Amino acid sequence: MHEDTMDDAIAVFGAVRGLLFGIAYRMLGSASDAEDIVQEAWLRWQGTDRSVVEDPPAFLATTTTRLAINTLQSARVRRETYVGPWLPEPVDTSADPTLGAERAEALGFAVLVMLERLTPTERAAYVLREAFAYSYAQICAIIQVSEVAARQLVSRARKHLAGERRRDVTAAEQRRLLTAFVSAARTGDLDGLERLFAEDVVSYSDGGGVVRASKFPVRGRETVAKFVRAFHTHFWAGVETLEADVNGEPSVVLRKDGTTFAVLTVVASAGAIDQVLWMMNPYKLSAVTSRAA
Repeated sequence: MHEDTMDDAIAVFGAVRGLLFGIAYRMLGSASDAEDIVQEAWLRWQGTDRSVVEDPPAFLATTTTRLAINTLQSARVRRETYVGPWLPEPVDTSADPTLGAERAEALGFAVLVMLERLTPTERAAYVLREAFAYSYAQICAIIQVSEVAARQLVSRARKHLAGERRRDVTAAEQRRLLTAFVSAARTGDLDGLERLFAEDVVSYSDGGGVVRASKFPVRGRETVAKFVRAFHTHFWAGVETLEADVNGEPSVVLRKDGTTFAVLTVVASAGAIDQVLWMMNPYKLSAVTSRAA
């Protein structure tokens, strides 16, 4: 193979690499799995007779989406045995707010958790349509269904998510609530915590069975406030907090002795916190650890 041909292949792939990662990450909720898929797509692109590929970006997006669908099917089996609540692997979006997409859709933690309830093809259709603005004709070519079926997949996915979603607050309001939560959590301010929470607030801690974390969601305003207060003295001692943009949302990176050990964010609506999300599984923090360091 001529060197210039490989240079062309590298240039074409490099131009869409961000898009491919954005598709794979939204499909899987895992930065490490998404990187593996992008690498596999590159290997397939290297081994393809590229002279017959009419639309390289479409070819690569199709390859990536189908690899993600296959990976998602096996990931579902793994997640059935996951210890405690499963939360997405946080990814730094400060330099790329939409993560390779036209819109930041299907990137926030709460939506990624809800996407877990969709079938792999529903998830693919939703991600391609809502985040990347692919036409239905493009979607049906990628996932190999009729255009009518592609429309039905997106419609079903939207209905699934609409029933769960509350009205989003602005990033500034989310940041305000998160900052207030960290302040109240640090000092164990029970009344302050209760004032921030919605009545049906839920706290999810993803330790993956690797680190100490609640293996069950903690529910209800008073219960969550007491839960957060109960561990405030030892949890927050010596902890450095760094504001960050993670998954397109205001978040806080928690570090102790120079090591990132958690990413914390809140999901809010109408001026109150609906969910507190603690990403603490050390195997899921590599995509934010390097930047925090």
